[in-house]
Amino acid sequence: MRLILVRHGETPSNVVSRLDTAVPGPGLTDLGRRQAAALPDALAEEDIEAVYASTLVRTQLTAAPLAAARGLDVIVRDGIREVSAGDLEGEAGDSERGRLYLRTVLSWAAGDLDLRMPGPGGESGAEALARYDAVVAEAAAGGAETVAMVSHGAAIRLWTAVRAHNLDADFAAAHPLRNTGVVILDGSPADGFKALSWAGAVVAPAGEGGPAGRAADGPTPS
Repeated sequence: MRLILVRHGETPSNVVSRLDTAVPGPGLTDLGRRQAAALPDALAEEDIEAVYASTLVRTQLTAAPLAAARGLDVIVRDGIREVSAGDLEGEAGDSERGRLYLRTVLSWAAGDLDLRMPGPGGESGAEALARYDAVVAEAAAGGAETVAMVSHGAAIRLWTAVRAHNLDADFAAAHPLRNTGVVILDGSPADGFKALSWAGAVVAPAGEGGPAGRAADGPTPS
């Protein structure tokens, strides 16, 4: 299966760098709507047979133009929503408590999956991965050869760092994903996945000219 993971378009919370992970969440800014409208052309060469989005409004709005262009319905699944911030919800992303959110996600990516986000509603890394895995498994079982999933920055970085054999926690830490940034992988839940590209940059195989998940070409997202 060719799996295309897309971060949603820009939201008002993104503009002010605020943690906003609760359902249903905000919609898109004007720029975010333009980013969503550009996705069909950006992915024109991909033979997408299914389009998924999370339960947050921003992913569904981002997915809608792509699905419409392909004559598909958007399949909404909770499992690919953003990592719940728990007690950190609403914190500024560049504050100490805001940085704790990303540190926790990166700790999960490095293998500490029992660690939990602070406070009620804060999930563990194992829980976040399990719900994401379930949606990927559903898509694979559906038989589509190419599937697009519109999801969220931290969730995509976590899942790819753990499930793509040529990525790791260091790569996830060094490569934020811009709004409507695209990650393309190939593989299956049974055999594992290989990341082919990250935001337009080819991902070099592990051990070839650098550490696992080295972005071989193109700019580093920021």
